[in-house]
Amino acid sequence: MQSAEVLRYVINGLVATLVHFSILTFNIEVLDFRSAGVANFVAVLFGISASFLGSRYYVFRKHSDPILGQATVFVMLYGGIALLNGLVLLVWTDIYGYDYRVGFILATFIQVSMSYAGNKFLVFRQ
Repeated sequence: MQSAEVLRYVINGLVATLVHFSILTFNIEVLDFRSAGVANFVAVLFGISASFLGSRYYVFRKHSDPILGQATVFVMLYGGIALLNGLVLLVWTDIYGYDYRVGFILATFIQVSMSYAGNKFLVFRQ
């Protein structure tokens, strides 16, 4: 049971990360955002939305709380994670000049480490 949940979490995370990275790349490569931090902030909103929907309906299926309450806690949790994610990319790319793709990977590792426990114990309370 627990291993199936973790597998669903990984799959959901990969999909949300793909959404996030696709929007980030689009913002930088097509829309020509000057700041990787700002481009990432916009992209993370899409990734967070995909993550919430996947978490609610695919990963943590045994929940009884209303969607509005879960969405509120989720937005607060991921708002903090998004700020940290954007800050990592801002420092990594905009200040130090390193490749935004490597910064994205670093920020994603930080995000994953914080989000599973937050989702499981704060948002979907399992």
